[in-house]
Amino acid sequence: MSTQILAPLDGRAMPLSEVPDPVFSAEMVGSGVAIEPPDTDEYITVVAPIAGAIVKLHPHAAVIVDDAGRGVLLHVGIDTVGKPDIFEVKAAEGDRVQAGDPLVAFSPNAIRRLGLSAAVPVVVMDTAPGSAQDAVTGPVATGAVLFSI
Repeated sequence: MSTQILAPLDGRAMPLSEVPDPVFSAEMVGSGVAIEPPDTDEYITVVAPIAGAIVKLHPHAAVIVDDAGRGVLLHVGIDTVGKPDIFEVKAAEGDRVQAGDPLVAFSPNAIRRLGLSAAVPVVVMDTAPGSAQDAVTGPVATGAVLFSI
């Protein structure tokens, strides 16, 4: 049974190989895609790409596990650990969410002003590299299908 992973924010979908972090670009955590958010100082909201339970939630990252036991990791920006002041958390660990429910809000340009990448990897944890099926690239809107697993 395949699961559709939806875009958690607007932006440009790109292969994980383009993410400037070796853990994500080599798909060590799992297969998926990343989204480069728009050029804006406004806060944008990252939403759940699947329905499930939030098992981990940090200002910069979330893990949602669906009812089949698949975990999806969202990481907002690269090297953004320890910078909680640039995020607004909109959910809590343990919450059950539907696809599209808000998780975290952030300003992409606030991350970029720190000299960091604002890319948001969307990864199905513990999947083999290249296992994201029909992954899209290019412009995506929140809620669009990114890939299936």
